[in-house]
Amino acid sequence: MFIKKHFESAIVILQEDNGKLPLAHFLKQYFAQYKKYGSRDRKQITHLCYCFYRLGKSLPGLAIEEKLKIAIYLCNNNANAWQVLFDDTWNEWSENLHERISFVQKKYPFSITGIFPWKDELSGAVDVPVFIESHLVQPDLFLRIRPDKLKTVSEKLNHAQISYNKLSETCLQLPNNTKIETVLNIDEEVVVQDYSSQRIVEFLKLITYNSSLITLWDCCAASGGKSILAKDVLSDIDLTVSDVRSSILKNLQERFAKAGIKKYHSFVTDLAEVKSQKLKAKNSFTSHFSLFDLVLCDVPCSGSGTWGRTPEQLFFFDTKKINEFHSLQTKIVSNTIPQVKEGGYFLYITCSVFKKENEKVVEFIQQKFPFMQLLKKEVLVGYDKKADTMFAALFKKGSTLRSE
Repeated sequence: MFIKKHFESAIVILQEDNGKLPLAHFLKQYFAQYKKYGSRDRKQITHLCYCFYRLGKSLPGLAIEEKLKIAIYLCNNNANAWQVLFDDTWNEWSENLHERISFVQKKYPFSITGIFPWKDELSGAVDVPVFIESHLVQPDLFLRIRPDKLKTVSEKLNHAQISYNKLSETCLQLPNNTKIETVLNIDEEVVVQDYSSQRIVEFLKLITYNSSLITLWDCCAASGGKSILAKDVLSDIDLTVSDVRSSILKNLQERFAKAGIKKYHSFVTDLAEVKSQKLKAKNSFTSHFSLFDLVLCDVPCSGSGTWGRTPEQLFFFDTKKINEFHSLQTKIVSNTIPQVKEGGYFLYITCSVFKKENEKVVEFIQQKFPFMQLLKKEVLVGYDKKADTMFAALFKKGSTLRSE
């Protein structure tokens, strides 16, 4: 009985949601307005809403009730209590996703490519069928163990009887709903950071420099996850962070305090507007910070490589946004590359799978800044590990090295 009520509540919510807010925020506001829902109700209804959005752009003409049933069937490995929503024609509930997809295709005009219909826009290294199917599966939780914390973290997790998969000496994979906040000290002992995001280490380890202290500008710092990673990998850095949002830099300050990063410089700026030659004057840079050994540029993007976590963004996405992001990204790199020292590095990062945000921006950099030598570029595939997919490209200014 509760399942049917949850189903009906999810229908109401989905009809009201217009995509202007992230689904998590929209649901928080909705449940705050309607306080009749208990914690179990909220959890089940939230799950149903996320299932619905995982079908993306597929079955556009189908009634929302029927589409939600299909979503529940495809996104859950077994019937559990959901079976009450289905009649006898749905008696085949395999734990194998491919078998469930085949079963749905016998009943409906369902194509897996309909979930993500922009395959021609994808970066070349993306395995299209595997990538699209991954949207039907909730991604996992990934932790990065900070330096010298491996023993402490392992002991705490084992004591709390929390199971995990160790992907490397520093990367742990856990079920998405694992509660770790009361077990581990976040940002002090571990950083909640996706598997592919952790692979930025591979690029940072290619950086060589002569001075004992590397000057680093994380120019689109957000909440500072990449800065903490750079600090852990490169050790001695003179760190400067900036973002267009003052509010998120406040979040960064809190994270840095927990992470033990006390000395850094920060400022607010819109790098799509300010000209590179005016950066110093506009933000009161001292001459010491006018040029950097490393500029880390994790640009605003579509986030298409993370839509497994936020499937509502897939559902509401308009392809016109791809060109808008490409334009924004080229403006940002044009205003930040001139801040790289001779012999310094520029690391371009997105959490997108669209080639216009990835390879096409790399081509733009090579054409506009021929003195920037491409050392490495890669689509950081995560969809085969229940993780995000990202893109990164490392350049060196004035380098004579061959590109990969």
